[in-house]
Amino acid sequence: MASAHVSRALPRTLVRRMASPAGSSMKSQDTKLVLVVAACLVNERGQVLLAERPKSKHMGGRYEFPGGKVEAGERPEVALARELQEELGITCGTVKPLTFCSHAYEAFHLLMPLYLCRSWKGVPTGREGQQLVWAGAEDLEEYDMPPADVPLLPFVKRALMGEF
Repeated sequence: MASAHVSRALPRTLVRRMASPAGSSMKSQDTKLVLVVAACLVNERGQVLLAERPKSKHMGGRYEFPGGKVEAGERPEVALARELQEELGITCGTVKPLTFCSHAYEAFHLLMPLYLCRSWKGVPTGREGQQLVWAGAEDLEEYDMPPADVPLLPFVKRALMGEF
């Protein structure tokens, strides 16, 4: 299921009264909503780029799709371009929405659109010291990923097989 294109600027964080998702241990409370964007960067060999989270950060050492927080008043696509330049030193060509995740962590609720990108300028380099790996569809489950990223994998695998 692909996400709809977001055309309005959205604030980086919102505080909303959110009901606990079914089966979740989160209680109904004021929970910070964090909007981040991520890229499914697919190379010519049908592999996706994963970046290791810095060990000093929340869920350090896990692999994730590159991206980052959307700044206040920033469109998600603009935030993605900025984050990929800052983190990897690349400039993406055309990006299109692939899917999204909505995940309740203990301290915040994450909303993350995932964009598909098959062309870029530059060579992806871990500019923040993060390790980068190119993974094929058959290898994705071998990487320890944040819980929010795991439900994205079926869509990423389909993208790697050229379905999107």
